[in-house]
Amino acid sequence: MQLDAPSPTRPLRHRLRSAACLLLASGACAGKATAQSGNTQLDTSTLFYTERGRTTVVEPMVRLTRSLSDGQSFSAQLVLDAMTGASPTGATPSKIAQTVTSASGSTSTTEALKVPVSPFRDFRGALDFDWVRPLGLVTPTTSAHVSRERDYRSLGASEVVSIDLMQRLTTLTVGGGYNSDEVTPIGGTPIGLSDGSVRTQGSNSKRVASGTIGLSRVLTRRWLVGVTGTRIAERGYLTEPYKVVSLLDSVGTPSDQLTEKRPESRSRSGIEASSAYHLDQDVVYTTYRYYWDDWGIRSHTLDFKYRHELGSTTYFTPHVRLYAQTQADFFSGGLQQGVPLPTFASADYRLGPLRSGTLGGTFGFHLPKSPGELTLRVEYIHQWGKGDRGDGETGDVEGPSDDHRSSVSSTVTHPTVAPVDIGTVVLGYSVGF
Repeated sequence: MQLDAPSPTRPLRHRLRSAACLLLASGACAGKATAQSGNTQLDTSTLFYTERGRTTVVEPMVRLTRSLSDGQSFSAQLVLDAMTGASPTGATPSKIAQTVTSASGSTSTTEALKVPVSPFRDFRGALDFDWVRPLGLVTPTTSAHVSRERDYRSLGASEVVSIDLMQRLTTLTVGGGYNSDEVTPIGGTPIGLSDGSVRTQGSNSKRVASGTIGLSRVLTRRWLVGVTGTRIAERGYLTEPYKVVSLLDSVGTPSDQLTEKRPESRSRSGIEASSAYHLDQDVVYTTYRYYWDDWGIRSHTLDFKYRHELGSTTYFTPHVRLYAQTQADFFSGGLQQGVPLPTFASADYRLGPLRSGTLGGTFGFHLPKSPGELTLRVEYIHQWGKGDRGDGETGDVEGPSDDHRSSVSSTVTHPTVAPVDIGTVVLGYSVGF
């Protein structure tokens, strides 16, 4: 969104409101922007996501927003996900083929030098509702959410309040939310750090409470900055029921595997600083985010976008994103056989020492003599483990000194956090009427 040039008929707060929404991610801002552009807004998009040799996702989305004359707006959004492919099980790759027998008696074999994966197919549907009701300088946004897939159900609600201060040059945003989720693993819930033969039936509860506070400030006619802090507390079943951890023999060869086990609580925190600067025509967006939790993960995210106006109805926005995280305290590529088991253990690469780089861009345009705006976003993401040197061997990896990877480099030919290439394409269309 362009920050318009100064105009005596359009107050500064209106010119910068869209940028403030990007800084604070406030639903209230979305409602106000829609109210200015028309009575009804239709936004649609389709995401095509693929990980090379792994997962493919197709995600259509439609969002309808109705604005009233008093500034109120009501929004409903439907998202559908069709997911297929294969996901890493967490088992350690090896130079020899691995054959695994599941709890149901079926067997699967992973070729030598390959990352063990498990095929899956799933479908997810999600509904979101928002109600924005301006009350002078205060704008509350009430939201509700429900989603369902084969083994997971989520139901939640949130309330966010934005307060304009200092001639509306400063906006304070505070809010909170609560989710009640149910996890029902297919085939039952395995006991953590076991061979998976004993399983309990029924669902497992998971509760998520979140809070946020943000502040944005118009510093000059062209420059707007913001900072947002978040806190999330999770309680209940946080283990991934389909992930495993390899057992390694004395020379480091995977000989068996156990189901993973994670703590039943997790506290997440994050702070994000953002800047939107309007040049003569273009806009520069920069965001930095620091994240930490009580599982030992720390991460840094640097995001850069530059919206370049190609004409009155077209623009191009290149995007660069860099991400780095440390591993969880209980992350391990494998457990030594014959040694007492730890309290918790997971080989899920998402809890490992990750790095990723994103390069892409968004092209927006209007078709001649047609209403609405079309957008095309294409991005390439390369994700790798900190220990991957790109030659199939592992280098130095953060973690405990007794991590098996330092002693089995001759047997394990790929790092637990293997590199992944990801491509995404998003086609979007928005129209007001």
